Amino acid sequence: MTHFRLAVFVVLASTLTGYTLASDSPITVPPESTTYSPYLEQDFPNQVLFGDTHLHTTFSADAGLALATLTPDDAYRFAKGEKVVSSLGIPARLQRPLDFLVVADHAENLGVPVALRNNDPVLQKNDWGKKLVELNGPSMEEVVAAYSWWFGTVNTPDAVDPMAGTGMMETYWKMTTEAAEQHNQPGQFTALIGYEWTSGPSGNNLHRIVVFRDGKDRADQIVPLSAYDTEDPEALWDWLQSYESKTGGKVLALAHNGNLSNGLMFDDVTLSGKPLSADYAARRQRWEPIYEVTQIKGDGETHPALSPDDEFADFVTWDKGSFGAQRKTPDMLPREYARAALQRGLAYEQKLGVNPFKFGMLGSTDSHTGLATFEENNFFGKVSAMEPTNDETRLLEAVTGVLTPDDPSDDLLSADGAASGLAAVWARENTREAIWDAMNRREVYATTGTRIRVRVFAGYDFVEEDLPRADFAAHGYAHGVPMGADLPADPKGRAPALLIRALRDPDGANLDRVQVVKGWLKANGETAEKVYNIAWSGDRKPGKGGKLPAVGNTVDVEAASWSNSIGAATLAGYWQDPDFDPKQSAFYYIRVLEIPTPRWTTYDRKVFGVEVPENIPDSIQERAYTSPIWYQAKK
Repeated sequence: MTHFRLAVFVVLASTLTGYTLASDSPITVPPESTTYSPYLEQDFPNQVLFGDTHLHTTFSADAGLALATLTPDDAYRFAKGEKVVSSLGIPARLQRPLDFLVVADHAENLGVPVALRNNDPVLQKNDWGKKLVELNGPSMEEVVAAYSWWFGTVNTPDAVDPMAGTGMMETYWKMTTEAAEQHNQPGQFTALIGYEWTSGPSGNNLHRIVVFRDGKDRADQIVPLSAYDTEDPEALWDWLQSYESKTGGKVLALAHNGNLSNGLMFDDVTLSGKPLSADYAARRQRWEPIYEVTQIKGDGETHPALSPDDEFADFVTWDKGSFGAQRKTPDMLPREYARAALQRGLAYEQKLGVNPFKFGMLGSTDSHTGLATFEENNFFGKVSAMEPTNDETRLLEAVTGVLTPDDPSDDLLSADGAASGLAAVWARENTREAIWDAMNRREVYATTGTRIRVRVFAGYDFVEEDLPRADFAAHGYAHGVPMGADLPADPKGRAPALLIRALRDPDGANLDRVQVVKGWLKANGETAEKVYNIAWSGDRKPGKGGKLPAVGNTVDVEAASWSNSIGAATLAGYWQDPDFDPKQSAFYYIRVLEIPTPRWTTYDRKVFGVEVPENIPDSIQERAYTSPIWYQAKK
């Protein structure tokens, strides 16, 4: 064995010096112009990264005052795959680590719960802080009293920051940025600095997540803008501009949870009541390139009343109003849901020359536990008070419907919430810069918690034979555009062709189908939509109107289990718009559905033996939504 190793070493050594043992002639060296590695000049995004852009810790008042004790440090450790003990003492861990995380604690009263637990003297020196200290205590009644009083002081018209001038915001903002800096590991895990601006005029949800491309050195030069300062998104955009001008950094905002905005998220007027203008549209598109389309508080892709021909439109639908706001009315829906807003954006572009509702789509959790849990069998609830337990409160606590407390049918229960979602970005590397840039160019997509991989390109020269290409992505970028991009009109008037590939979550369920969702603007100014099934598992045949038979359901409710005996691990499709009109602007996005799997409430039933409300389904079909590709009609 020793002689063999020595011989190998001699051969390698002689080769590395330019000579072989058989000859004194040097080996042939390729000319400098020749390259062997095909990746030297490759610069397109080559990997999908999964993360959460909307997680709250104990630094957020509505988390920390609702029993959450986990800090940003805990949140990052959990997202990186470590085992963490939850606020109520339950061990928790992700099946697989995330690639990135934004701890997005509320700017309003940032850090107050920690100061309360630590008996921080700054609270005792402030009348508002004294009152909170007096109300708070160890019993659940005291916790509820303190939380309710705090919520009442915040959710009041023209409320002012009761802790302004105490230095509390500055202290906890620097602790927030420090935690992100400590956990940021370029190439392995990205900790993006961010926070939530929690605008809620009249209780309606206009919240935005502010995400910085930069590190602590720049982020510490400002103090987060809060809803105490302004509830107007246009004022937030001014602040974002001032941040970039002051620091030389970069920042964006993502709007979320439009289904609780009662028609304000995609309204036809500004918050101040003015008609939308070209300047407003350009600024909104500039500062808010992405939208959170799915999360714990319901799915925001579309609504069955808006998309009656879409059999999958009614998915975790929350449509009974926001916390303390007025009751939901049908006229609000077109101004809340993503698909309707995308359609109306086309109409506004024709009118204004700029599209105010041109956004990419991603998902995130909006968890207030410090735990980014998005899987059905590992769901720790919206707030720590609703972490896994055999107490029926976990499922039956009313989370809205406060206008009609005597009418249980008007309530939304915590069981109506979703174990959702995830943000997926196509990037070249796992860094702050690469992930932020992907968000800014809208090359992102949303999932409801599953790690489906999906990619789409649109162009005019694609053919069906391009689907199995080994260089699928390189070809797609070279001859078309990816999700989130604009597709200019073809000089020849040809219809766009789409290349789509989808791959199931490696640890998840098989795929049911791939769909193209199209929205367009008719010649008369009306908008329209259509959903096309373009690839599916099995030998099913489309019926009348192109409707595809259901894939089936393998869920065993009693065992809270399912089987991949149906569906497909991968699906791909080539699709050319059969209803194309070159004079009509349009958008296309991809929706991928998995086969049915058990809902988190079904897992709760099995683990704890609790009764689940009758109206809650036993299974769900997880899904992904890509950012649209916009076809720009000829002027």
